[in-house]
Formats: sequence, C-alpha cells, structure tokens
Amino acid sequence: MKSISLFYGISICCSLLFLHTNFSYPAYFPEPAYDFSRNPLTKEKVELGRKLFYDPLLSKDGSISCASCHSPYNAFAHTDHDLSHGINDQIGTRNAPPLFNLAWQKLFMWDGAINHLDMQALAPMSHPAEMGESLESVIHKLRAQSAYQKLFSAAFEKEKEEEAITGEKVLKALSQFQLSLVSTESKYDSVRRGSTHFTEQESKGYALFQKHCNSCHTEPLFSNYSFADNGLTVDTTLNDQGRWIISQKEDDRFKFKVPSLRNLSYTYPYMHDGRFRKLNQVLKHYSTGIQARESLSPVLSQGVELSSRDRADLIAFLLTLNDKAFVFAPKHQYPREQTPGPENPGTK
Repeated sequence: MKSISLFYGISICCSLLFLHTNFSYPAYFPEPAYDFSRNPLTKEKVELGRKLFYDPLLSKDGSISCASCHSPYNAFAHTDHDLSHGINDQIGTRNAPPLFNLAWQKLFMWDGAINHLDMQALAPMSHPAEMGESLESVIHKLRAQSAYQKLFSAAFEKEKEEEAITGEKVLKALSQFQLSLVSTESKYDSVRRGSTHFTEQESKGYALFQKHCNSCHTEPLFSNYSFADNGLTVDTTLNDQGRWIISQKEDDRFKFKVPSLRNLSYTYPYMHDGRFRKLNQVLKHYSTGIQARESLSPVLSQGVELSSRDRADLIAFLLTLNDKAFVFAPKHQYPREQTPGPENPGTK
C-alpha cells in the first residue's frame, strides 16, 4: 500500500492508481507513456471506440473489422492463422499482436513503424492486404449513418452533428477503447497484491524467469518494449528484416518488438510470423535454436540453458500471467446493443 497523487490532485492510499473514471492500474506498474491530457478518457468515447473497433465498415468491402485480427477471446490477438488475413482473403506478412496495456507503449507494430497510438489504426486501415480503406472514405461512410452522427456528437459534444465526425475523432475514439484494454488480474497480479501465493513449481519458474527472461520481458508489464534480434532462423519466403525496414540501420536488422508475456495461453501462435504454437517450442528455441549473427541480442549469445524440468517450471510460472477476467470481460466484447452497421461483424 502506498500513497498516490492523482491527476486531479487527490491523494489516496490503495493498491490501484486511478487516473480517472475509465482508467486504472496497479500501484506497482510504472507511469503510462500515453499523454492522457491530449485525449482524456470518457465513457462515451471509449464506447464509441468499441463500436468502431468491431465495425467492418472500416474496411473497403465491409468484410473486415479491427476485431477480425484482434479477437477479445484471444487477448485481442489472432490464433486461427499464423499471419493476419485481410480483405479478399489476402494474407499479411506478420502475426497480429495482442492488444492490451497499450498506454505503456511508445512505438507500435512489430517493427515500431508507428510512434503514437492515436495514429496506429491508420496502418491496418490503409494497408491494401488488410482493410484496404482510406480514412476519408471511412469518414464519408460514418457520416452517412445517423446513428454514428449522434454517437460522435454525444461523445465529442459537438452541437452540429454533421461536423462531429472527423478523422482525428475516429482515431482518438479507437485509441480510447484500446487504452481501456488493461490486463492486471492474473494470478501473478494477485501474488503482487498479496492475496495469494505461487505454488512451489510456479516459484521455481519465477526464479528461472528472473534469471533468464526478465532483462527483456521486464515485469510487471513483461516487456521492456524495446526491439531485439532473438536469433530466429530467417524465413526465406517472408525474408522479414524487422525494424531495419523502417530505420534502414544495420543494427536494426532482424530486430522485432519484444512482446509482453501476459496472456500467453490466449495469444498463440508466437513470434512475429507465428511459427511456434506451443510454449515448449519457444523455450526449445532459446535453448537450442538460436542463430548466431551480428545483430543477435547480447543476452542470448550463450543461449538459455534449460532442462526439461526447468522448461516445465518456467511454463508453470508463465501460465500465472493469464488474465481470464480480462479475456472474457463483457465490456471489451462486441457491443450488440446500439451498434450501427451489420449485426455481426464476424472474425476471421
């Protein structure tokens, strides 16, 4: 327990820090990177963002929504395919990452191509193999629906409904919903709060995690959100060069964003190209599969020595990072009430 000052100048003593009505996080979390002063959360904007997130209207042919690749039941990841799928059944080049705890991230996408959450939705929206749509066209379609006119007007307090829908507001509403996706109710979190304890096996796994994994998958977010080359064999078909594609710096070749280890039971397949479907496969890679090259992360230069028992113990700990309450929270799911557009957007 510790005393925490709120943005509104109120001091409290509790295990959660409340920024405002719709955003809270544990006191043992670091401060968010997102600047809420430029886009303060409101219930109305979060709900509007949720409706947009599930609406296939955002795609060119009305077949793909954000949720098509980011299912709430997979911690907003995608498990049906190794690589993302878009309009006209096109296949993308990378696995769709999970969406949670985004307020603590400064760069987005596997290669860090987007430097602000408020702009992130533009990438899949405009990508020809994903949603294949323009923001201008999305605005036109939204303005044609009286229901959306009213929702935007209410959320952004605009007197004239026809002026309520703009590109900036579409993107900020989507950000608001994604910012609300905070995962902090795993067994690990209960242990941190002192309401339960690890089993003996989980404790052994936790010790192994701290020894071998914590430098990159730093708790409590379980990522430092940096970019690293983890020694994967390069897929000769995709030939993905990672962050180098964006920066053109040799030091960034084969480097990808370090993903969070939270909710691993829901977010398979793993890695940027979805090559591993089992956690044991991931651990075997770090034990025996690392490819040595100049860009390899220094902490992996000697590999990670893990016995079969070590792998079992480590997986037991990793499973304590699953947040079932987050994954099945009704407030994050498809809003069946009051949603304009098709009744069921579907997920691919």
